[in-house]
Amino acid sequence: MEKILILDFGGQYSKLIARRVRECGVFSEILGFSSDPARIKDGAYSGIILSGGPASVYAEGAPKCPPEIFGLGIPVLGICYGAQLMAVSLGGEVARGDRQEYGPAIVKTVKSGRLFKDVDRSTVCWMSHTDFIKKAPEGFTVTAKTDNCPVAAMDDPGRHLYAVQFHPEVTNTAQGMEMINAFLFGVCRCRGDWKMNSFTREAVASVREKVGGGKVLCALSGGVDSSVAALLVHKAVGKNLTCVFVDHGLLRKNEGDEVEEAFSKFGLNFIRVDAGKRFLAKLKDVVDPEEKRKIIGHEFIKVFEEEAAKIGQVDFLVQGTIYPDVIESGAGSSAKIKSHHNVGGLPENIKFKGLVEPLRELFKDEVRAVGMELGLSRSLVMRQPFPGPGLGVRIMGPITAEKAALLQDADAIFREEIAAASLDTEISQYFAVLTDMRSVGVMGDARTYSYTVGLRAVITSDFMTAEWAHIPHDVLAKVSNRIVNEVEGVNRVVYDITTKPPATVEWL
Repeated sequence: MEKILILDFGGQYSKLIARRVRECGVFSEILGFSSDPARIKDGAYSGIILSGGPASVYAEGAPKCPPEIFGLGIPVLGICYGAQLMAVSLGGEVARGDRQEYGPAIVKTVKSGRLFKDVDRSTVCWMSHTDFIKKAPEGFTVTAKTDNCPVAAMDDPGRHLYAVQFHPEVTNTAQGMEMINAFLFGVCRCRGDWKMNSFTREAVASVREKVGGGKVLCALSGGVDSSVAALLVHKAVGKNLTCVFVDHGLLRKNEGDEVEEAFSKFGLNFIRVDAGKRFLAKLKDVVDPEEKRKIIGHEFIKVFEEEAAKIGQVDFLVQGTIYPDVIESGAGSSAKIKSHHNVGGLPENIKFKGLVEPLRELFKDEVRAVGMELGLSRSLVMRQPFPGPGLGVRIMGPITAEKAALLQDADAIFREEIAAASLDTEISQYFAVLTDMRSVGVMGDARTYSYTVGLRAVITSDFMTAEWAHIPHDVLAKVSNRIVNEVEGVNRVVYDITTKPPATVEWL
């Protein structure tokens, strides 16, 4: 299988690069920047992409890849920090800019370069840097520049080395995909024949090989990720899989019953555990969201271990971990954003031989594609994403059963009205948040002092970046009116209009 390697220098866009490569039908994977050149050479990669990153190439302890990378004969594309590192490693010069260049910039091609084959002579690209390449290394040709950047792009086709100071992987770069396509198909000679059906086939075989004849327990939440993981593993090991659904008291309204009904149709070994009081007791008076995630993660594992003991010897635990979970939990060289209960929230020692995470390298839309191939209904595959910790990370401040019930009602109203307005297929994710803020209001000529509910709705293809959804004002007005009138304890509703980044999709 042809594949592209992304060497990660700690930039959050690193995973977006991987996503864009896959969109072109080429498999991609990410390794740390210090990976052994011998391992890379043996990996039979069609090309290598050096990601961006927050460091300066001249800073003490700045991340650097082995210089042998540039002599393997494998095409290399450096992006932002990766471009600067390529320049310095090969004898060029990088300097500190007078000011940071962040945002859109007009990039003008000055020489015909292979990356710009299908790109206009003048195009808008996204910049995010302070340092810049002042002098290209010997043998390189400067192929593009901006008013503030003398080397916006450079290449040395003889050595298959290419570099751009901007970020072609972000949507703000108008013709970024044309540049990525030019690298993949023009330089690396990729075929673009990686499809999700090949992933599913290989994943099933991999799970079967890892598990052997062992028994497997699946941590089933009823969400898209764990549902797809469960069916994929079921396809691999059959009746050796038992799915345990933990109702931790922090699910959406009526969700426990809905999940149980949905999975009764698949012929899986299904166990529902009512653990609401247990989780709420553990979370009593806990305010910090990281601590909440870790407590929920630890308690999940304890419940699974207890259920495994009842079943008998269980060797493996299945989780619906996906790539954004791993990224945001600080895997590899990426900065830690928050611990996902199934990654950074896990205890160090678990009483299983190992974890099975067949979706760990996939983005959300890729997971949905696998689900459709496995025969999941469209309604389940397109189900609204829901974090494993559930409402535990949508309730700010201490968690109580009363707060959970309040948020369940508010969230249900929001989802009902979005569906009634036929916006449920247009918006990628939408939900309500219970803030820890109370404010004064007036209802029935009487003073109230009640909670504020926040509404969040985003549009995204990969959940690595997201735009807030422009919901019509009349829909928002109806949602707000229903919540303050139907949900006791709420007297104010606000709508979040922040993109990701700088925010995350979830509030906590």
